[in-house]
Amino acid sequence: MLLRLAYLGVTNALALLRMLPMSDRDKDTEILALRHQITVLRRQLHGEKVRFSPSDRAWLAALLHRLPRDVLRNLRLLVRPETVPRWHRNLIARRHTRISRPQRAGRPRTVQSLRRLVLRLVRQSPFVR
Repeated sequence: MLLRLAYLGVTNALALLRMLPMSDRDKDTEILALRHQITVLRRQLHGEKVRFSPSDRAWLAALLHRLPRDVLRNLRLLVRPETVPRWHRNLIARRHTRISRPQRAGRPRTVQSLRRLVLRLVRQSPFVR
């Protein structure tokens, strides 16, 4: 997934560089063409769900998560507007889980001085045989 996400990042950065010398009219024309393609794709799907790969979800979530919901509702997306923030929450949760995972499995070792103290108290206790 990480390799695919890196690939998407590089290809989209190159696409952004390609758009720098374009005029606003050319960009608007491309946006209209892309919107029309989305409309055609929706029509051909007949209500079936579009399957996004995890890297596609991560890329779209990173691009769109800062947009307010009313703006997301006005965009032509292949997913519901509520889906993008959910993808972003899942992405952040997976990252947090990976970072906060303990390095070693199991219970942490007891401090040596505490261990010696407990063993000494057990030996000195009159209730222990």
